[in-house]
Amino acid sequence: MPAEISVVIPTLQAAADLPDCLAALGEGLSGGLIREVIVSDGGSQDETPGIAQAAGAVVVIGAASRGGQLRRGCALARGRWLLILHADTVLSPGWARAVADHVADPRAGPAHFRLVFRAAGVRPWLVAGWANQRALLFGLPFGDQGLLVQRDDYDRAGGYPDQPLMEDVALIRALERRVLALPVRATTSAERYSRDGWLRRGARNLWTQARYFAGADPETLFRSYQRWP
Repeated sequence: MPAEISVVIPTLQAAADLPDCLAALGEGLSGGLIREVIVSDGGSQDETPGIAQAAGAVVVIGAASRGGQLRRGCALARGRWLLILHADTVLSPGWARAVADHVADPRAGPAHFRLVFRAAGVRPWLVAGWANQRALLFGLPFGDQGLLVQRDDYDRAGGYPDQPLMEDVALIRALERRVLALPVRATTSAERYSRDGWLRRGARNLWTQARYFAGADPETLFRSYQRWP
């Protein structure tokens, strides 16, 4: 099987999480599925760039804006498919077979994974369950659920906009095809929820999303999001 996939990972101060994310990609690299791994860094002051380089990833550095970072990373990608992952996301064992089966179908459209948090309890289960249900019902996964998309579909949608948040929603809404779920877990850090409180952070996210859908400017939303206690 030819190497079909370019993996693109945006990073900022991600030294604690990136090694596990990259290690999980090993089965795709050894199986010849992954063509390249591109880490698009926003100017990390920790060991993030060095970790990426040591793992054999291509590293591109620019301004810290997740949309802009993803846009730069995807611009360098040479694969027929793009696999977008957050640095604190780890794909479950067996993901490479599920992805290989998906991309082998010439009619295949964009896909995402099933969100799981690295935390025990009812609240992590509920938040992840809502995210997965939202993606199932509305075809609207967010970035921590990963995104697998054909390069041609990505280009037709205009790619990621250079904005600091909701870049994932903007791209998904511009795609001409519904995003389907793959039977793969994307296990993601719960650090921000644990730090801010599950209910408080969940409410903040929902309010930000509602304002974005109502037409609020992403830069304004980002400044407001950063100021939220």
